[in-house]
Amino acid sequence: MSSAIPEELRYTAEHEWVRVAEGGALRVGITQFAQDALGDIVYVDLPEAGSAVEAGASAGEVESTKSVSEIYAPVSGTVTARNEALAESPDLINSDPYGDGWLVEIEPADPAAYGELLDAAAYQKLIEQS
Repeated sequence: MSSAIPEELRYTAEHEWVRVAEGGALRVGITQFAQDALGDIVYVDLPEAGSAVEAGASAGEVESTKSVSEIYAPVSGTVTARNEALAESPDLINSDPYGDGWLVEIEPADPAAYGELLDAAAYQKLIEQS
């Protein structure tokens, strides 16, 4: 299972992953573990670019054949982009959660917040305990 957790990313306890994108924005998605638990994703509701988000607060939702789940902002800041491809193909989250299935990019209010997220080893421990 550990190979499914990319070492270069940071993670939240709510199963979001975070990567530094071009220009210092943070690209956010849900982890392999989360998309496995959700099952087939059929709809995604994401905030518009320009929206303010707060760390730990809801920043959209994903709907699967099993349930509707909140997406939580890993950091406070402003949404600079959202993955428009998910409107037509929400299943990209299932097929490529760490690549084409990304959700939003956030310009962090505090760039240091990225370093406070879980590293791969800490996230691995978290999912082993769940």
